[in-house]
Amino acid sequence: MAQDYLIEAKQVSKYFPASKHGVIDAMLRKEILWVKAVDRISLNVESHEILSLVGESGAGKTTLGRLFSTLEIPTEGELTFMEEKLDKKSIRKIRQQIQMVFQNPLESLDPRMSLRDIVVEPLAGFKLSGREKTQMFETTLPYVGLDPSEFSSRRPKDLSGGQRQRVAIARAIISNPKFVVLDEPTSALDASIQAQVLNLLADLYDKHNYTYLIITHNIAVAKFISDRIAVMYAGRIVELGPAEETIDHPQHPYTQALLKSVPMLGSKEIEGPEGETPSLLNPPSGCRFHPRCPYVMEICKTTEPELIMVGSTQVACWLFGNGKK
Repeated sequence: MAQDYLIEAKQVSKYFPASKHGVIDAMLRKEILWVKAVDRISLNVESHEILSLVGESGAGKTTLGRLFSTLEIPTEGELTFMEEKLDKKSIRKIRQQIQMVFQNPLESLDPRMSLRDIVVEPLAGFKLSGREKTQMFETTLPYVGLDPSEFSSRRPKDLSGGQRQRVAIARAIISNPKFVVLDEPTSALDASIQAQVLNLLADLYDKHNYTYLIITHNIAVAKFISDRIAVMYAGRIVELGPAEETIDHPQHPYTQALLKSVPMLGSKEIEGPEGETPSLLNPPSGCRFHPRCPYVMEICKTTEPELIMVGSTQVACWLFGNGKK
């Protein structure tokens, strides 16, 4: 029986030229240095689940989210959505089923547009009349706790941070997508507003059968709302499992370090483990976490571990690959 995956990544990579002159360098046959933002990741999101992607800044989380939301095309590997390969030919049709909520609503909402025009903007690709779009706007805005008659003509500058994020969510759901990617949906908000937005997302998930990929620095946010958690480090997934199991019994040393520095709900980001995050331009050989790992062994420095099952969790760590713990 086939697994009910909504979207699936198979050995997906996304590399960016380190220099803005990358294309010119290629024409001149100069060596191009690549930032390996996402490196050979295989990951699936099941239909009607909430998967959270956690890790420090620079881990590649947002790039992976942009790949899953069709805003980027993989350098290598394959993405499928509802068993249809995502490529330049299919992307226009598939994109209508996928929406993204960006990290900072003040930057992602056009300050010159009214809220009505902002929210209905994703409907441009649908054959709908102006009246139909207005009806959908008036139906959708109450879902996020806003009154259409009060907010229709307002502009982003007239709103609080929480209201802007609600507008961003309304814009994402007005086309009734199957899959929503949310990039740090609460990081720019105060603690009380964070809780309101998380409760709103959970309520919409229950009522409308959405599937979410939530990108967050904050493992407390992931624990609150997720079915599964994927822990990302330096362009790779190092741990993946049920949310409760991953939080209560973390296996990878990096996940353990994140949990030791976990913030309260109102914090903007985690401090993370000791040491510096590696460069994605030239990541460490072997296990990419080994320069910061308290359990490092010689094999960690030379050979990259693959994800293996440890109980109900997948872990990429030689502590388990060697039969040790």
